[in-house]
Amino acid sequence: RVYNGLVARKLIKIKNQLILKTSRSPYLLMWISLFCISCDSSWNNPYPRQESSQSVYYDSFSERPKHLDPVSSYSSNEYVFLGQIYEPPIQYHFLKRPYELIPLTATYLPIATYLDKNGEELSEDSNPEDIDSVKYRIKIKSGILFQPHPAFAKDENNNYIYHNLDSADLKNVNMLSDFDNTGTRELLANDYIYQIKRMAHPRIHSPIAGLMEKYILGLDDFSTTLKNTSKSKKSFINLNDYPLSGVRLIDKYTFEIVLKEKYPQFIYWLSMSFFSPMPWEADLFYSQEGLAEKNISLDWYPVGTGPFMLTENNPNRRMVLERNPNFRDETYPIDGEDADLNSGLLNDAGKKMPFIDKAIYSLEKESIPAWNKFLQGYYDTSGIVSDSFDQAVQFSAQGDAQLTEEMLQKGIRLLTATTTSTYYMGFNMADDLVGGDNERARLLRHAISIAVDYEEYISIFANGRGKPAQGPIPPGIFGHISDEAGINPYIYHWENNRAVRHSIELAKELMQKAGYENGISDTTGKPLVLNLDTPAAGPGSKAAFDWLRKQFSKLGINLVIRATDYNRFQEKMRKGTAQIFQWGWNADYPDPENFFFLLYGPNAKIDHNGENAANYKNEKFDLLFDQMKSMKNSRNRQKLIDQMVELVRYDAPWLWGYHPVGFSLHHAWYKNAKPNLMANNTLKYKRINPELRKEKRAVWNKPIWWPIVVIFIAVIIVLLPAFIAYRRKESELIR
Repeated sequence: RVYNGLVARKLIKIKNQLILKTSRSPYLLMWISLFCISCDSSWNNPYPRQESSQSVYYDSFSERPKHLDPVSSYSSNEYVFLGQIYEPPIQYHFLKRPYELIPLTATYLPIATYLDKNGEELSEDSNPEDIDSVKYRIKIKSGILFQPHPAFAKDENNNYIYHNLDSADLKNVNMLSDFDNTGTRELLANDYIYQIKRMAHPRIHSPIAGLMEKYILGLDDFSTTLKNTSKSKKSFINLNDYPLSGVRLIDKYTFEIVLKEKYPQFIYWLSMSFFSPMPWEADLFYSQEGLAEKNISLDWYPVGTGPFMLTENNPNRRMVLERNPNFRDETYPIDGEDADLNSGLLNDAGKKMPFIDKAIYSLEKESIPAWNKFLQGYYDTSGIVSDSFDQAVQFSAQGDAQLTEEMLQKGIRLLTATTTSTYYMGFNMADDLVGGDNERARLLRHAISIAVDYEEYISIFANGRGKPAQGPIPPGIFGHISDEAGINPYIYHWENNRAVRHSIELAKELMQKAGYENGISDTTGKPLVLNLDTPAAGPGSKAAFDWLRKQFSKLGINLVIRATDYNRFQEKMRKGTAQIFQWGWNADYPDPENFFFLLYGPNAKIDHNGENAANYKNEKFDLLFDQMKSMKNSRNRQKLIDQMVELVRYDAPWLWGYHPVGFSLHHAWYKNAKPNLMANNTLKYKRINPELRKEKRAVWNKPIWWPIVVIFIAVIIVLLPAFIAYRRKESELIR
C-alpha cells in the first residue's frame, strides 16, 4: 500500500509537469508544423540546405573507379573524373562536328614532320617505306599552374616538406587533406616527358604501353632499362635520371616526340589522359612507404592542371570535384555549328570557364533509385534504363523518339545520338574449349553467335535503341558498310531488303559438326557447360542473365553466370581466366584503327596487358592492320578493312553484339548540353541555374501532411482508452 502510494504521487507529479509545459506552449504542434512548412528545402533533399543556391552539379556513378592514375586508366567510368582533372596537350572542340582537334595546353596543333634516313624532310604522301621517323613538336602555354597539393609544399628554405616522410610523420595522416601544407608550380614541358616515360615503368601497368613501344622511338629499350633498374632499386625511381631517345626536351615549354614510323592516329592519342603531364614531385611523394596502405596514391588522389580537382574520394558514398583555384583563364568556344546559335549553345561564347563550382557524384548501384532522384530534381542529368523508358519516351507514327507528357510538363529535355560504340560478347581465344583456331572451336563460336538473338535483346532490354553489329566497326566510323554488302554472312542472310539471322536449325547443325550434338560433347559424353564472366550484378541484371541462359539453352548449352564487381572482372581479364565475357568499347577517336586494335595480336590482354581482351591472334589480320593503320581514308584503305572484317567474322573472336543509340535526359536548369562522343573534359562547359532548380525541387517535393494527421488521430484513438483507464486508476489511488 505504501509502495502504491509512492507510485501514485510520482505519476501525479509527472502529469502536473506535463500539464504545466503544455499550458506554456499550447500551440507547440502548430509551431513545429509551421517551421517545417517554412523550410526552403524539402524533407527528402539528400543534400545540405545551403547548397540549394550554389552552382553545384549533381550526378551519380555505379562503379568505383579503380585507376585515377592517367597512365593506367582506360575505362569510361574513370574518365568521368580524369577528364576534368588532367590536361593533355590537345582536346576536341566542344561544339563542332565532324569532330575537330584544337589546342588545350599546347599553343598550336602539332603537325607531323616526316624524315628519311638522312634526316631530310619528306611529304606526307611519301611511301611509308621511305619514312624513317616522324616528329611531333609540341609547345605548351606558359603560366599554367598545377592544383594545390602537398607534393609541391616547401618550407622557408625552399625545401620540400613532405618528400622524406617516416612513420612518425604519418601517424595522424589518414587522407591527403591531413597534410597541413600545399603548394603549386608552373606546368613545364618536362612534365609531359615524365608521363610518357611512366608508360614503360615496370611497377605501373599501362594498357597502351605495348602499343606505344611499337611507335615511340626507344620506348621499348627504355622499358628494358627500367625493368633491370627496378630489380636492384626497390625505392623510388626518378625517371628524370633516365633519358628516352624518342622524347626530347627542346626548351622550358617545348618538347618533341619521335615515332619510328608513320602513324597518323598518334595525334588523337595526344588528346587522351595517357599523355597528361605528371610532375616528378607527385611521383616521388606517392612512392613513399606507408602512403599506399592509407590509400594515398595517384589512383586515389590525382594531381592535375585542369579546371577541377578531386576533393573527396569516398567510393562507397560519393565523389566530389571542386573548382581548381589555380586554373587559368580558359573561355567557352565562340563558334560551332549553324544550329548551335539558335539552340542557345553559344550564349556563353567567350566567357571564362568553368561555370560550376562543384560536382557531386553519388553512388547508385541500382537504376530505379537514381531515376527517381532525377525526377525529383536531385540529379541534373540521367540516362534512360529499360524499366523507365516508357515513362520517359514514346515514338511517333514516323518512328521519331519524343518525350512523354509527364517529362514535358517537368521541362525535361531529350538528347539522342548514334554512338560510336559497340557492346559485345567475347570469347577468350586462349581458352582450351571456346578458343583457338581449330575448326571445332570455330564452329562452336559460330553456332553460339547465331543462337544469341541480339534483335530480341535490343527490343527487350534496350527498347529498340540499337543496331545489331555485323563486325567491329560501328556506324559513323570510316569502313562501316550498312547495306547488303555489310552483313556478316556467317550469322545473317539478306532477305526482303534487310539482314535476317540464320535459323536455329543451322546453328544446331554447326553444333553437330563441332562434336556437340544436342549440347553433349562427343569426347566426354557430358553436357557442355560454359562460363560467362560479367561485371553486371544486382536484381536489375537478373532478367538479362536469364535471357542469356535461354539463348544458350537453345543449343543444349548450360551457361553459368559468374558475376563480380568491375575491378575483379578486370583482374580476371588481365589473367585470362575468363572464358566468355561481356564488354564494350567507346571510340577514343573517329578512326577504324581504334576498333581493329581491339583484335590486334600485339595488344593481347594476357601477353601485353593491352585492349585485345579476346586474346585474338591472326598473323594475316595483324599484317593487314599494320598496312591499314597509317593510310588515309580511301578506296584502297576500304579494301584492306573489308579483308580484315572478313577474317574476324570467320574466326568469330567476338559475338558481335550491337551498336547502341544513346538517349539522355536533362533538366531545364542544365545548360550547354550537347553530346560529344569523343571528348572527356566536358564538365567545364556546363552551366547550372540553381535558382530554377531550387524552385522546381520545392514544387516536385512538397510534403504530404494528411498521412501525418491521420496517424496522429489514430494514435489518439488508440491511446484514449488507456488514458481514461489511467485517470480512473489515479482517482482510485488518491481515494
